[in-house]
Amino acid sequence: MNDMTPDLPAPVDETCRYETFSAECPARLLFDQIADKWSMMILTVLDGEPQRFNAIKRRLEGVSQKSLTQTLRRLERNGLIERRVLPTSPVAVEYRMSALGRTLLQPFRALYRWTKTHMPEVEAARISFDRANGQD
Repeated sequence: MNDMTPDLPAPVDETCRYETFSAECPARLLFDQIADKWSMMILTVLDGEPQRFNAIKRRLEGVSQKSLTQTLRRLERNGLIERRVLPTSPVAVEYRMSALGRTLLQPFRALYRWTKTHMPEVEAARISFDRANGQD
């Protein structure tokens, strides 16, 4: 490799078989980082146009500044969003979805549609479970 080419990790091997969910599998960590609630919501908020930190925070009721900051940094590190410093006074930062992040939109939209479609069934299952376990 020349000095301009970054060292790439080895391809995913047998430690990443989906049946075992091995702790050594790098895909397991990535899955954990993109499938948590704040990551999915942030990527959904960024679908469309770049957003500043406070605009993202306003759209995510209940997210703390710390959680939002940590999640944005994780998403940026994983190449799913891009951060841009705006030449304003005071300095402002905006976030936008990267090309790689956009590849997640179709599965996220499908999951969101599934939740909306099946929410009544999920609620019925919860009620049934709670009754059966004395949690009325």
